[in-house]
Amino acid sequence: MKITDINGSVTLSNDIKMPYLGLGVYKTKNGKEVYNAVKYALDTGYKYIDTAAAYFNEEGVGKAIKEHKISRQEIFISTKVWNSDQGYDSTIKAFNNSLKKLDMEYVDLYLQHWPVKGKFKDTWRAMETLYEQGKIKAIGVSNFLQFQLEDLMAFSHIKPMVNQVEFHPFLTQESLQRFCKKEEIQYQSWFPLMHGEAFKIEIFQKLADKYHRTIAQILLRWNLQKDVIIIPKSKSKIHIIENSLLFDFEISVEDMFLLDSLNRNFRMGPDPANFNF
Repeated sequence: MKITDINGSVTLSNDIKMPYLGLGVYKTKNGKEVYNAVKYALDTGYKYIDTAAAYFNEEGVGKAIKEHKISRQEIFISTKVWNSDQGYDSTIKAFNNSLKKLDMEYVDLYLQHWPVKGKFKDTWRAMETLYEQGKIKAIGVSNFLQFQLEDLMAFSHIKPMVNQVEFHPFLTQESLQRFCKKEEIQYQSWFPLMHGEAFKIEIFQKLADKYHRTIAQILLRWNLQKDVIIIPKSKSKIHIIENSLLFDFEISVEDMFLLDSLNRNFRMGPDPANFNF
């Protein structure tokens, strides 16, 4: 990944350009709260907003984008099909419902939220159909481990272009990241700030002090230097701006190794190999 500035992007396997910095809106309330967060992000220079059907805020995201001075074509939008909507026909229906809520003619990236046993292949088949119809610019998955990706790829006509997974210094999943890189599946992180727990960890504060940065900026920059797309979630204008100030410093090789060495295979979210929702 070539890291340049807030406008930088990566090129997916189908040649679509995807910004490497976006705003996540998980647990951001529909209406004024998510509307303002998206507006703050777009005003700051973000060009990527990540939502999901399960976040119940697609309407607010769509409204903020529609009413912003930046044109829809300049903004990268991703959303996701929830587990209860998986299956071929139900995925088509869920996608069209998301499109209606967003008030858009297409989305840039559509993700399968979790690998639901017995359903994720039919869900993928529906996503391939929507992609071939031009309603989605890129398709991908979220929370897929290597064995699940291999199972999907053995069946699919189109390889996933993105895999969005939990990723932070306590859960690096290096082998999964290597596999995705080999297969040209772009890695993307959720919980990059460890659901807020990162702000309590002394080694992160020491590095933040060393670089005269915030803990969030250190961990987000670490993600980028690991070739990982980031979508930090915030409702605060100040934090949304802070989270974008990542491009005038670089973490040294030694400190990258230090952060890498903290891996404990510690999940803060559900295990993709064993979940029941």
